[in-house]
Amino acid sequence: MAEQAPKTGSSNGKFALYGAFALMVLAIIFLQPEVRELAIHPMDQFNILPLFGGHGGELHWYTPTNATLWMMITVAVIVLLLVFGSSGRAVVPSRTQSIGEMIYGFVYKMVEDVAGKDALKFFPYIMTLFLFIMVSNVMGLIPLSFTSTSHIAVTAILALLVFFTVTIVGFVKHGFGFLGLFWVASAPLALRPVLAIIEIISYFVRPVSHSIRLAGNVMAGHAVIKVFAGFAGALGVFAFMPILAITAVYALEVLVAFIQAYVFTILTCVYLKDALHPSH
Repeated sequence: MAEQAPKTGSSNGKFALYGAFALMVLAIIFLQPEVRELAIHPMDQFNILPLFGGHGGELHWYTPTNATLWMMITVAVIVLLLVFGSSGRAVVPSRTQSIGEMIYGFVYKMVEDVAGKDALKFFPYIMTLFLFIMVSNVMGLIPLSFTSTSHIAVTAILALLVFFTVTIVGFVKHGFGFLGLFWVASAPLALRPVLAIIEIISYFVRPVSHSIRLAGNVMAGHAVIKVFAGFAGALGVFAFMPILAITAVYALEVLVAFIQAYVFTILTCVYLKDALHPSH
């Protein structure tokens, strides 16, 4: 008799599971819960709105907007982290100082390993890029915030700054020898002109891919979260399903926030290496 107890408990568990599933199916079929109108506008969160004058106010180049506000907050967070948080320079660092030192060491090592020691003079610029993108991505995960890096206007400026910086450095350092970047000397002579054209096209496409990759990934994740949030508001008692999906996507977006900052920065280091050492 004692040996039958586990079987009885197992069968009771299965019966409860099947019963719950059956009740859910019956509720869907017979109760017919009222389906609310889906009003999902996932792209509204990316609208540029003026800070003053209401949502219908006109936008000019000098108009303070939500994008301006959140970029200023991003800069303020970076200053608090690196300037005030690390100003003590304690032997036993505080948590804020430890975070600043970890980021500093991480980016410094990246620049040195990817672009070489002669690229360390550009470390402050690359560090600024990494911090601005990373903090903007993380700040954008706060509810009711605005993600600056979801706009191609922001990421395109960052990518173009990298493109022109790398190009100017290449010509200043090597003169017309920088054009050797496009001439694949190791390839057969007949293929070199064709490869040169491909290299030139790929070089000028860099700022396009550099900017769209960042903005696209950030925008897509936020839009998916908003879509699931709309379903959660419409499904009523079954809202737990999209809420679970939101939780999973949000966790992924936290990871994407850091990965995209890393990808943008390491590609900057790769492009800088091409400018400093252009020969194939």
